[in-house]
Amino acid sequence: MFTRRQFLTSCAVSTLALASASKSAIAKNSESLKPARLKPGDGVGLISPASAVFLQEEVDIVVDAVRGLGLVPYLAPHLRDRYGYLAGKDQDRAADVTNFFADPKIAALIPMRGGWGCSRILPYLDYQIIRKNPKIIVGFSDITALLLGIYAQTGLITFHGPNGLTSWKPEPTEFFRRVLFNGEKVTFENQKDSGDANRLMQVKNRIQTINPGKARGRLIGGNLSVLSGIVGSPYVPNLKGAILFLEDINENIYRIDRLMTHLKLAGVFQQLGGFIFGQCRQCSPDADYGSLTLEEVVWDHIQPLGIPAWFGAEIGHIERMFTLPIGAEVEIDASLGKIQMLETGVK
Repeated sequence: MFTRRQFLTSCAVSTLALASASKSAIAKNSESLKPARLKPGDGVGLISPASAVFLQEEVDIVVDAVRGLGLVPYLAPHLRDRYGYLAGKDQDRAADVTNFFADPKIAALIPMRGGWGCSRILPYLDYQIIRKNPKIIVGFSDITALLLGIYAQTGLITFHGPNGLTSWKPEPTEFFRRVLFNGEKVTFENQKDSGDANRLMQVKNRIQTINPGKARGRLIGGNLSVLSGIVGSPYVPNLKGAILFLEDINENIYRIDRLMTHLKLAGVFQQLGGFIFGQCRQCSPDADYGSLTLEEVVWDHIQPLGIPAWFGAEIGHIERMFTLPIGAEVEIDASLGKIQMLETGVK
């Protein structure tokens, strides 16, 4: 597995650059666009906007998953390309995305996997074509950059949800169907583990309230490392009053601290109306030195803001994956750990 720290370096971002990006996003996000909901028989474009797909078997697995959803898979021309660790040249990967948005037989775009590479293609996408042809695009991890970039530039609601090679078990598939097929206003909250039924307390999937309260705003977020890497660019949406959710994987605690410090120094946290920290799998302190805990790092950055916030949401590199609408209005309850969609993500 490629770790983002091999590709993303921390950068200093000036307040002027952030302000410029925010103004651009404000102008483009004055009105959100919604894609049409999915229906059986719709076409799905399979893309590789980030890391390469090395095995034909992986393609076959995703094709089966799409057909299992009652949809028709179409393979992007550069799906199996490889340029080092990337799935082909930047311009070719971007062209696959743009061309599927322009293709009338395609209703949704699903990436094969994340890894690294979406940030590199953002300057090469044709946002006018995307804006004129609003469609569903869904994914997570490195796909965060693509989802946020498209929303920032076009106002199109995108979806933090399964990649093609994600485990399509019943629960994540149900969320996918409810949000993208049925057009429901879903309430998301951690599931109580069946093993806790015979205990006096909940052990798994617990949440911790950082600051209690409720808040409403546009839901924005994704992978912390990826978001930190594009802060200061025109591909970060306007975050004023937003509900921000973050998750990550395979990062030492001091790196999480560095990434969150970057967001703080860039003025991101000060704009928020609410905050959710999801899962950080394989995020551990350096064994050779003393360390803050992950909880201490998150509390240090978020608690002083005084905004409704909680820790431990089932969002991240996990099997039970929500399909969250980026750009849609939601209400959160930090005491209960709930996200309530106030509008549908599709029309």
